[in-house]
Amino acid sequence: MTQDKGRFRELRLERLTRRFGGFTALNGLDLTIRGGEFIALLGPSGCGKSTALNLLAGLLEPTAGRIWLDDQRLDTVPSEKRDFGMVFQNYALFPHLSVAENVAFGLRIRKVAKAERVERVRRALDLVQLGEQAEKQPGQLSGGQQQRVAIARAVVTQPRVVLMDEPLSNLDAKLRLDMRTEVRALHQQLGLTTVYVTHDQAEALSLADRLVVMRDGVAQQVGSPMEVYENPANVYVAAFVGYRNAVEGQHLGNARIRVGGLELRSELAASAAAQGPVVVMTRPEDTVIVDTPTSAENQIPLTVRVCEYQGRAFAVEGQTREGATIHAQSSRPLQPGEPAYAYVAAERVRVYGQQDTAGMTVEEAQLVASGGGEQ
Repeated sequence: MTQDKGRFRELRLERLTRRFGGFTALNGLDLTIRGGEFIALLGPSGCGKSTALNLLAGLLEPTAGRIWLDDQRLDTVPSEKRDFGMVFQNYALFPHLSVAENVAFGLRIRKVAKAERVERVRRALDLVQLGEQAEKQPGQLSGGQQQRVAIARAVVTQPRVVLMDEPLSNLDAKLRLDMRTEVRALHQQLGLTTVYVTHDQAEALSLADRLVVMRDGVAQQVGSPMEVYENPANVYVAAFVGYRNAVEGQHLGNARIRVGGLELRSELAASAAAQGPVVVMTRPEDTVIVDTPTSAENQIPLTVRVCEYQGRAFAVEGQTREGATIHAQSSRPLQPGEPAYAYVAAERVRVYGQQDTAGMTVEEAQLVASGGGEQ
């Protein structure tokens, strides 16, 4: 079973907008998806990612904007005629049908001949390693197996695009990790054009060719996983991809930043305003506790508040003299109240000017970074 990547060149979303009364769920999304590409729509609940997916699927009609498949306008085409496969969060399997019958359902609707239908179902189930479960009922399978059935059902019709809406969120941590690998392998094997919705940044980073980071119905950044992770476009994206330390500062020019009573150097300050207020952000894994202070720059004195063992390292939460919270890593355990110094290399200190705050306060950025930023 293979996907013909030549079936279309690109799927285009042009200023795609959806409003529900006075609430704008999706606001002018522009996105071009290449045939065979894996795109992840990433963001917290309410950011517009599932709305975009439902517009693609034809389950919602756009308030404004258009969807094109090459030169064919798609937003006016009924859902059942778009030739898209869909994988839902809750599997949506028919409990009274066998695994094979569930997978064959779309083929029956399309009136595929029985011999071909049987062969395509067999290949689809083998693809997701469920060939021996064909005659079982969905209720006899584990959650991970049920999700594999849902994926097989979506790909057996050889759709032009597969849409996946939080397909792994109901699985436990280990199954989610295993299924993540299976989804990526399946994409690589079949060349499926896939649009994948998730709130999990690790999932999106590991699966997608490109990410679309969403907030309040607006795309904040579109880029490869490496681009988004290493060069987040603004404070919101940085917080969402793990820049948990966020403090206010002043850009003094010449890569020098004043934060409270400290002066830091940042090799990433060039994109910020030449001088003036900035938000300074670092990742906890780049902010390392050193045993003794030295004359090296970018050392931040802290008072330890919490120290947690996390396997290879200790996660430390401390406070600066000015009361700012800093998250860092240590190679040894520290005691609450103990003084410590955190070092961060200049090339890991990210600086955003006022034009790149995405309208967020430092406190809001910290909330997003801690996983509490569901909006």
